[in-house]
This record gives sequence, structure tokens and C-alpha cells, in this order.
Amino acid sequence: MSVAARTFHRMTDAYAFTAVLWRWEGNAAWHFVSVPEDVTDEIDERWGHAAGGFGAVPVEVSIGGSTWRTSVFPDSKRGCYVLPVKKPVRAKEALVEGVAAEVTLTVLL
Repeated sequence: MSVAARTFHRMTDAYAFTAVLWRWEGNAAWHFVSVPEDVTDEIDERWGHAAGGFGAVPVEVSIGGSTWRTSVFPDSKRGCYVLPVKKPVRAKEALVEGVAAEVTLTVLL
């Protein structure tokens, strides 16, 4: 199952894409969307050298009417960056596992 759309719209240092919400395997209730491969490649190329601990790249994210700051993290298993979606955002935007979200992501480096 593809968890992220392959197409995106570039907006300066921002990217807009559609991605499906998924839950981390394990006991934690973490939920993520996968950043599309082409967006991951560009972020890594442009800002990977400045990434923080665990390869984190700081971003501002919007889904629906919610905007927040967090980081994307490289996931070697999926071969892309993953974006955590916190519970208050999931509740406000009625997002559940398996549902696609329209994401706007701006790199803050």
C-alpha cells in the first residue's frame, strides 16, 4: 500500500502533498504520514547536512485548519522522511489511520 502520493506542488521551501495516516508498529500510539519520495529526496539534498539529532529536519506543517511546528525524521525502513501527527490535530481534523490528508510542509532551516 502506498502511504504517500508521488506528486507534490513546490512552494518556495514548502511542499504540498497528499499522504495517508498510519500508526507506528508497536505499543506506542504514534501516528505519521510518509513524506513522498521526491519530496524526501529534495529535503535531504537541500537540508540533510543541517539536520539535528536522529536526522530531524524542523518543519511547519498544515493539515486542514491546523498548523504546528515539529520535525520530519528519516525512516530507513520506508526510505523516506516521516511526519508525526499529534493527537490534537488528528482529533480536530477527524483523521484516523488509513485516511488521506492534504499536507503543506515548510522546512524551517
